[in-house]
Amino acid sequence: MSREKTRVIRIGDRVIGGGNPVLIQSMCNTKTQDVDATVSQIKALTEAGCDIIRVAVPDMEAAAALKQIKKQISIPLVADIHFDYRLAIASIESGADKIRINPGNIGSADRVRAVVEKAREYDIPIRVGVNSGSLEKNLIEKYGGGAAEGIVESALQKVRMIEELGYENLVISIKSSNVLMCVKAHELIARQSDYPLHVGITEAGTYVSGTIKSSVGLGIILHEGIGDTIRVSLTGDPVEEVKTAKLILKTLGLRKGGVEVVSCPTCGRTRIDLISLANQVEKLVSEFDHLDIKVAVMGCVVNGPGEAREADLGIAGGIGEGLLMKKGEIIRKVPEDELLHALKEELMKMQ
Repeated sequence: MSREKTRVIRIGDRVIGGGNPVLIQSMCNTKTQDVDATVSQIKALTEAGCDIIRVAVPDMEAAAALKQIKKQISIPLVADIHFDYRLAIASIESGADKIRINPGNIGSADRVRAVVEKAREYDIPIRVGVNSGSLEKNLIEKYGGGAAEGIVESALQKVRMIEELGYENLVISIKSSNVLMCVKAHELIARQSDYPLHVGITEAGTYVSGTIKSSVGLGIILHEGIGDTIRVSLTGDPVEEVKTAKLILKTLGLRKGGVEVVSCPTCGRTRIDLISLANQVEKLVSEFDHLDIKVAVMGCVVNGPGEAREADLGIAGGIGEGLLMKKGEIIRKVPEDELLHALKEELMKMQ
């Protein structure tokens, strides 16, 4: 897997493209006008590992709120605008580090020009976003539906519209809820454009279905070397989006650091509440995100030591007691109710 070399674009104090690390983006589900709630959520997302945050700007009150939000957060802020070009201009003036628009629904050429000129004045990037669900009628007719080719053609038309105004500080986003169509669209656009790509499977669904669809789609796209920022779209707490995105990147070897937890699926030999224990371990290791290690949680002492051999630390349960392992070697036996504490002690020694 080699990363596609796209243009380097700066978003606030972050840099994307040009082979730089893939950054994680999420979107607040708070009312942007509620500054306290929005700031609180952004801080929680930042702590979870979010690199860039996007907020909806449906009215002027929301646009004005960006100024207060910006003062209280530490990651770049992206304003999401639809239809009203004045909201884009107001968001830029309020300190947005990037704006997301679809030039096709902003209005006349003069209105698009006004937004571009304001972005040029503040030297911030414009993310050109196109979704398969909002494809132009002529492209739907041309390709017989929401085809990958239509999504790409629509996006590149919007990009050219801005390029003709002499502005190339752009990021492209093409999304679909159809995973394989989304993959194909990214393969096509990566061959036709060198702008950084923000990648995601839109309207992916609830936690389980959305995680699966995003993992499959983003996994394929990223493994092909395509993508500069990603978002996992889930119907639920956006913190879960960030956690899932981090795990996707780590699984693909695109992000280092953090504790990886591996656990067995349980079987008839399991003599402890492994499901509860694995969940507790996953919560525990979130406190040690600065470590780059693997922790194994195994359900029995029969296969546990062997299966945990590749892990830095491991615990395997027995009847009322369990084994604590390091690099596959048993270092001590402890009562079942002390396994979690024993593991925490070892993690603290590794800091």
